[in-house]
Amino acid sequence: MAWVKTKPFSFDTVTRGVSEFMPQDWLLTVWPMWPDTDRDGEAVVWMPLAKGQSLFPDSLLIYNSFAQFLVKEKGYDKELLTVTPEDWDFCCKGLALDLEDGNFIKLADNGTVLRASHGTKMMAPEALAEEYGGKEWKYFMSDTGMACRSGKYYFYDNYFDLPGALLCARVVDSLTKQNNGQKTFDFWKDIVAGIQHNYKMSAFKENCGIYFPEIKRDPGRYLHTCPESVKKWLRQLKNAGKILLLITSSHSDYCRLLCEYILGNDFTDLFDIVITNALKPGFFSHLPSQRPFWTLENDEEQEALPSLDKPGWYSQGNAVHLYELLKKMTGKSEPKVVYFGDSMHSDIFPARHYSNWETVLILEELRGDRDGKPEESEPLEKKGKYEGPKAKPLNTLSKKWGSFFIDSVSGLENTEDSLFYTWSCKRISTYSTIAIPSIEAIAELPLDYKFSRFSSSSSKTAGYYPNPPSILSNIETLTAK
Repeated sequence: MAWVKTKPFSFDTVTRGVSEFMPQDWLLTVWPMWPDTDRDGEAVVWMPLAKGQSLFPDSLLIYNSFAQFLVKEKGYDKELLTVTPEDWDFCCKGLALDLEDGNFIKLADNGTVLRASHGTKMMAPEALAEEYGGKEWKYFMSDTGMACRSGKYYFYDNYFDLPGALLCARVVDSLTKQNNGQKTFDFWKDIVAGIQHNYKMSAFKENCGIYFPEIKRDPGRYLHTCPESVKKWLRQLKNAGKILLLITSSHSDYCRLLCEYILGNDFTDLFDIVITNALKPGFFSHLPSQRPFWTLENDEEQEALPSLDKPGWYSQGNAVHLYELLKKMTGKSEPKVVYFGDSMHSDIFPARHYSNWETVLILEELRGDRDGKPEESEPLEKKGKYEGPKAKPLNTLSKKWGSFFIDSVSGLENTEDSLFYTWSCKRISTYSTIAIPSIEAIAELPLDYKFSRFSSSSSKTAGYYPNPPSILSNIETLTAK
């Protein structure tokens, strides 16, 4: 991430987002002013590097990086290597995978299960009632008590993860078929091995796996350059005296490739501090002694630092030492920090919960707001002669899983009290200051534009910019239990 030194200003608004044309794993930063505050101070803007975009062909590349490893190295069924456009409808943010029984579930804000599947096979209402019975999911705890990742389950909360959700679901299908209705599963260790093979720290340099070699071979196939409006906005922030940070869990060599392609070879001029291999969310939750900053030389970590004393490019680190440096740079005892991110698990929740920073969620589900109604597929007779079915972008409505924000208890769609906010929707309004579809959506706004924030009213829709999802706006009576 990165920062920008700031002059005193009225801290009334903040925003940040990913450009509509930027891969989701990339530059995220914005600064405006929050309404309903009268505090003056120095502002710091956080900008994370995302890990992938929501559209093809990168989703297929991520899928293949795991599927080929499982088939070639672990002996899984070759059917995993073939994925159809229709298969991608399974992908939906906010799902949890029970690693033991192979079930994917969609949670309501009260911890009950709204929909579920075994592998890719959706459970009928009767099976759902028998399996979960309207009770809290067995691993559900209060928001602060339930991690997004554990040895028992895994939450899918960003687009880089979603191809893995589809793969895991198909693995469950395959194992269930091969083993006559297998009830318990132990494939997760092989998924972890695939992550290590493709994405370990040395993978980019060593050309390991599939993902990094392909990105290096043809970056233009997977990356988009940053719109000029966003670059201009970054320069405006810096000229206004803001401290700009770029923080990513990606390693420095990969980060450099991405940023040089997206922003240009002079991208480091935009940022006061760059932190790679940040290992979020541990960057926020770990003590300085557990996660020190490291100097870098030729993309190799060299020396662990007892503290962070000056701006620059570093590896790993922790929010405590970073904040001490911000105090030094701004001359303020409590500099105001605004953090932008696209992952609730890695960015928004830990930045708010552990560091009490203002947070701006980049929520691609707000783009085009298709959540209220699935797009109708074009009749086959109207398609081109050689045109097959198209895979849906991952941020559009899943027919299998329904809305990311609100849903009905399966089988009770027509009853009066059947609607529930999803657990994902609840976390947005609880831990985000505002939510925006992209950086480009705010890049041309005045820097002192005042945004409504989620905490400014009891409304669950106040913090969505430019508009709340239509499905939330249209719900007048909603039982949120």
